[in-house]
Amino acid sequence: MSAQDIREKTLSFLEQFVSVDVEDDEDLFASGLVNSLFAMQLVLFVEKEFAIKVENQDLDIANFRSVNAITSFIQQKTA
Repeated sequence: MSAQDIREKTLSFLEQFVSVDVEDDEDLFASGLVNSLFAMQLVLFVEKEFAIKVENQDLDIANFRSVNAITSFIQQKTA
């Protein structure tokens, strides 16, 4: 799957829950768009949508901080 496909699916998921446009490099946590409960929903989305297992060591905020970070993380896990 291409980075663009991952990006589009991730943005589509986020748009279901936030009422503003999300920039690819926007810090989802610092901006207040994502809280700890939504972070778990985001992890579950990544696992289900991209058929990967997010391990305990993967639960680093850096992997989920932005759309770019999520895209990079998924590419690494599926490489």
